[in-house]
Amino acid sequence: MQEEFVLKDKQEKLAHTFIEEYLHNRGQSFETLRTLPPEDAKQLMIKASIHASLKLAEIEERAQMVTELRHATESLLTHD
Repeated sequence: MQEEFVLKDKQEKLAHTFIEEYLHNRGQSFETLRTLPPEDAKQLMIKASIHASLKLAEIEERAQMVTELRHATESLLTHD
């Protein structure tokens, strides 16, 4: 259970970082969002959240691939 909490916390921090990255690449930040019209800020955050979700999914996919490769390699080594 503790492991799950730590993983969730790390994912949230990483998502926050990806959102910051997205905003920065568009000349914005969490602070400057407050100066935008509400609908513009909302749309920007929607796009930033999608960006973060895609980046997290990519990381998860790569981690899964590494795990599968490791298992396949271990299987090959134990059958020799």
